[in-house]
Amino acid sequence: MPLSHQPVLKHFDIVVIGSGPAGAAAAFVAAGKGLRVALVDRQSFPRDKLCGGGVTGRALSVYKQIFASIPPNLDKITRFEFHAHGQACGVLEHMPPMYLTTRLSLDNAAHQLALDVGAVQITDQLLHVDEAQSRITLRSGDQLSYKVLIGADGINSRVARHLFGQSFVENKVGFALEVQARPQPDNHTIRIDFGAANWGYGWQFPKSGAVTIGVGGLQTKNPDLAQSLTAYMNMLGEPELKVKGHHLPFGHFLKSPGRGNILLCGDAAGLVDPITGEGIAHALFSGAAAAEVAAKACTPGANINTTREYQARLTDIHKSLRIARALRTLIFAAPFQNLAARSLAGSGSLRATYLGLLAGDLEYPTFLRRVATRLPSLLKQTVFPKRPML
Repeated sequence: MPLSHQPVLKHFDIVVIGSGPAGAAAAFVAAGKGLRVALVDRQSFPRDKLCGGGVTGRALSVYKQIFASIPPNLDKITRFEFHAHGQACGVLEHMPPMYLTTRLSLDNAAHQLALDVGAVQITDQLLHVDEAQSRITLRSGDQLSYKVLIGADGINSRVARHLFGQSFVENKVGFALEVQARPQPDNHTIRIDFGAANWGYGWQFPKSGAVTIGVGGLQTKNPDLAQSLTAYMNMLGEPELKVKGHHLPFGHFLKSPGRGNILLCGDAAGLVDPITGEGIAHALFSGAAAAEVAAKACTPGANINTTREYQARLTDIHKSLRIARALRTLIFAAPFQNLAARSLAGSGSLRATYLGLLAGDLEYPTFLRRVATRLPSLLKQTVFPKRPML
């Protein structure tokens, strides 16, 4: 803290920690209701963030509902290629689109929209939370009082660590490694490789300025993920590039997304799909939901259980994540790997169903029903594969 800085106390209705998709959505919704909102992030914007940059149809729909606009600089992809454990599993073309972007572009747009409706930008880092006084202390020494505190500060959330002693459970967290490769003007195909990482997959996302290539999976199943990335890069014919890594919740969500007048959303609440690894849609939705509940709690005379009401709004997401955790075993566990590979290779409708899930057009209850109806025939094809007639 500079010697010339004199710490001050500022008063707000809602303080949001973190200005990624969840935090920006929360600040936008709350400030749009006329509340005094502080949007705190330790980095200045625009800033980049490690992420594949996939924007599903679900994420795009939620973004439109919140911000009444679409994110800038989206690359539209309608061609998808699948591989499983080294086996080509087919190509799907002219499918419902998935969009690709950079987090520098996506996050900066949402951040700026929140500021445009009145959220106050504070570039600083959370140091301490005083629940008794409903007040936080920043690294600069400044203090902010709040009626509701929203933690949208990612997988390493300081707000979550204050509430629960840790921001994630070590043996349930995921980990991903990514590189930014040279752009490929003629490549307009999203590639997914199941088995490029254990209990996870590899991906190749072509964008206008670069190609994001990565591998990710459960951390405990991948003691040497760097080696898996090297093997994947070699298979794709890519040179050695600068590697970046990050944790992701991967389906282990918090049973209680907060306490009292403190709410957690996005990655800080563990809202990441444990099969696809997608979290932007859930981040946007949960940020907006947290703001709606926080605004209700700030109404004079309000007497609500803030955490319980917010948790109720996450019921459908939590249900989907539970189903996904169960399905993950059928997709990634060693005894089922051959079944998964053969099923993807032999069934265009199954590939399309998975793509619907990846693109955000299907929810997990529907996905589960479709897979369940096909499971007997898939098992039969795997145990008694058709042989050519002599």
